[in-house]
Amino acid sequence: MLAHGRKGDPLQVLRRVLAAALLGALAAPLPAAAVTNHRSPRASRAIKIVAVKTGIPEPTGFTFSPSGRIWYVEKTSGEVHILNPSTGRDRRFMTISNVDGSGERGALGIALHPAWPAKAVLYVYVTRTDHGVLVNELLRIRDTGGSPGGTRVLFRWAVTGATNHNGGRIAFGPDGMLYVVTGENADPANSQQKANLRGKILRLRPNGKVPADNPFGTRIWSFGHRNSFGFAFDPGTGRLWETENGPSCNDEINLIRKGGNYAWGPHEACGSLAPPKDTNRDGPSPRLLPKTYFRSTLGITGAAFCDACGLGAALDGDLLFGQVNAAQLWHADLDVTRTAVTGRSVILTLSTVIYSMEVGPNRRVYFSGPNGIYRLASA
Repeated sequence: MLAHGRKGDPLQVLRRVLAAALLGALAAPLPAAAVTNHRSPRASRAIKIVAVKTGIPEPTGFTFSPSGRIWYVEKTSGEVHILNPSTGRDRRFMTISNVDGSGERGALGIALHPAWPAKAVLYVYVTRTDHGVLVNELLRIRDTGGSPGGTRVLFRWAVTGATNHNGGRIAFGPDGMLYVVTGENADPANSQQKANLRGKILRLRPNGKVPADNPFGTRIWSFGHRNSFGFAFDPGTGRLWETENGPSCNDEINLIRKGGNYAWGPHEACGSLAPPKDTNRDGPSPRLLPKTYFRSTLGITGAAFCDACGLGAALDGDLLFGQVNAAQLWHADLDVTRTAVTGRSVILTLSTVIYSMEVGPNRRVYFSGPNGIYRLASA
């Protein structure tokens, strides 16, 4: 995902750092016990990584059913799987046809209807060739007794020749609406154009229709985004926080507002203005700046809140997020109003990079990497 030949985009860095793994035999599996176990100045106790399931090829997106089963998608194969973490049983639910997994394309995100299992419907964000046209699509798939019972395309848009900046994270919010983050497909001008869905966070009803309270009368909830692999809802406030990739500067953590302009666009240029305004200078005012940013890019990925997540009181309430440049896990500490970041630091160095992060029904934090799904635990 390297726009304009720049460094710093997570999967581009990942392909460079783990070239042998991603182009050949995949990253080596982690052992089932703790992989990295060290104390952080921030953490109140040591943290370890527990392998839930390894040997999975690129599980880019995953989610949990209320019973604790993990539904995940494989980026390139387009396979949708159901994993029982208690037994390790993993079965293929279906294969989405004609998936294009080149670059940052592919099966990227998955979500279950909030009324699951009474409403047995799942959603997948995928890049594929449909009727001869390469498109990003949001699919709505019925689960009929454990088998796919029909697929409907809720919406689609054409993909350009650029293989990067497709976003892909999808999740239901506490309001029962489905949120979707899209990349600007390597064209910053897309982020400021409300006539297209690129470079946006979208919000839609479970049936794909536009909610009456959306700000522009379309699926667009916020705009001016470059590309993102992670967002999470604060369990205490319901507010949406997003991690966003910068070019060669200014990885961001944003607090998302209805109708907000996060100001990425064609006039971005690292170093031309005081950071982070140099990459947030397009579109109408107010131009919303990040709550915190990293001048030297991390390759920021994933996001999940620790809400009594079992990692100690010092991390309780913090936003956790990943970095692929150095395969690390970070935290961001929020103030008492839950609207500002008061500090951030690395809490764990890993033996694998982080793609996506999710919170399970047991409140534990899980993440996926190039070759598996893992859980954070107290050592």
